[in-house]
Amino acid sequence: MQFIKRFQYLLLLALGLTVAISSCKNDDQPTPDPLSITSISPTSAPIGASVVITGTNFSATPASNTVVFSGNAVAQVTGANTTSLTVIVPTNAQNGPISITSGGTTVQSPSTASFSLSNRPVVTLPNSIPTSQTLSPGTIYQLRGYVYVRSGAVLTILPGTIIRGGNQSQDPENQNHAGTLIIERGARIDARGTAQSPIVFTSGQPANSRKYGDWGGIVLIGRAPVNQGTDRAFEGGIAGTFDPSLTAADDNSGTLQYVRIEFPGVALSATPNSEINGLTCYQVGSGTTIDHVQVSYSGDDAFEWFGGTVNAKYLVAHRTFDDDFDTDYGYTGKVQFGVALRDPNVADQSGSEAFESDNFDPGVPLIAGRPQTAPIFANFSAFAFNPGVPNQANTSGGSGAYRAAMHLRRNTKISIYNTVCTGFPEGLRLEGTTAGTLANINDGSLDLQGIVFGNSENPGSTTVVRGIGDITTAAAQAYFNAATRKNQILPTDITPLLLNAQNFNLTAPNFLPQSGSPLLVAANAASGGKLADPFFTPAPYRGAFNTENWTAGWTNFDPQTTNYDQ
Repeated sequence: MQFIKRFQYLLLLALGLTVAISSCKNDDQPTPDPLSITSISPTSAPIGASVVITGTNFSATPASNTVVFSGNAVAQVTGANTTSLTVIVPTNAQNGPISITSGGTTVQSPSTASFSLSNRPVVTLPNSIPTSQTLSPGTIYQLRGYVYVRSGAVLTILPGTIIRGGNQSQDPENQNHAGTLIIERGARIDARGTAQSPIVFTSGQPANSRKYGDWGGIVLIGRAPVNQGTDRAFEGGIAGTFDPSLTAADDNSGTLQYVRIEFPGVALSATPNSEINGLTCYQVGSGTTIDHVQVSYSGDDAFEWFGGTVNAKYLVAHRTFDDDFDTDYGYTGKVQFGVALRDPNVADQSGSEAFESDNFDPGVPLIAGRPQTAPIFANFSAFAFNPGVPNQANTSGGSGAYRAAMHLRRNTKISIYNTVCTGFPEGLRLEGTTAGTLANINDGSLDLQGIVFGNSENPGSTTVVRGIGDITTAAAQAYFNAATRKNQILPTDITPLLLNAQNFNLTAPNFLPQSGSPLLVAANAASGGKLADPFFTPAPYRGAFNTENWTAGWTNFDPQTTNYDQ
């Protein structure tokens, strides 16, 4: 009997210790945060806009969160994690608090995070625009999937108008196409912004939630010459092919003036030719007007020309993922005054460059009667890394590697004058065959004069200018360093250039050189030649700027924080 009582006592003691230990363990476990709403951004937006709600204990599955705006209007949840929900402002939404139900619990936004509806309606453009239409600043417009302006139609966009691009999941045709505006052959765009009221194409995401490649971009398709056949389709699944039978050099695809294109660009995927650039020109003719255009945060190239003869002035490439200015397939236009400012921690896996120029794919012969890539660029500036800072390609925050300021290859006949490029691992990469690129530099059809490369030096090497293929590095350097070309290399120290102290400020740059900068007076000696064309403005200086800041007023170097819903 005594044994049984002792056993019972020990059993009770063991149970007590178990409960105590369990209680201690429970005390050590953090109590999960309750469902809550802490902020709404933006707090004012029109119907159809995207809004980000932050808080705690949301479901990471979008459909498991029910978001209701005042007026009993249920919103679509397009993105979710435990601390953030992205929703579309629903029809019939009213001013007031927002409620969220998740995991059987419902909470309401505090008065400090109350939502108000702005008075601008949001209109989704149809995927086919067969007749002329005008977009005005009193309405916000959305691109969902590929939007084609058909032959014969003119899309007029008034100053101050905002057009927002949707992502691939928002394609109403279920083709997984990011919102893209496509001006077909025979159609025109008439987008004439002003320095005070630029036209803005931007991400459909709210401020501080935007990223590279949120939407597709703008594509112009014309009837000017090209060296590709009809077996070559347009990139990114855009309907149509190149057509070498079209030779209207003065073809007119419309006007882009004082236009910003923000967060566009579909990067290369496993599918060949899947890219879409910020501004893509297919066979666009010289009757088209392009000036004062800024492309920011493009997920592929900022500007790319495929054949055609269109000219352009005053271009800005800001924080591009891949190349800034890319020319292909027989493009022969003229371009003057452009600047590229790079994010040193973001580059493409293919190797990012300021200028990339090709004539055709390797091994493809030149067909008689078809044009050869031979554009003329003058007065450009491209800035990748701060002076004195080691090249940051492949940094922990990066996505790829930088390569060269200029990569000229595949039988191109590009000419570049009075241009300054700093901070790329290589300045010039000349690549090609004896009968191609090498022949072009020898006969002067590829021409580089008045070029400055600074802070461009491969890690462990001093090869700022190099040759590839049949072009030896010695031959490339002899060509570039010829005294008559007045080119210059400052391997690491660019202090003598007297760049502006804010030159590399990613959100508020100032590109005007300081007084006394050699860039203000040292242009190439040959003011005639190819620069004698009346398109070119006399500019006896190197780079895109002298004492006039032509980016003032209409550009935005911090579009991530801009609220376009008000």
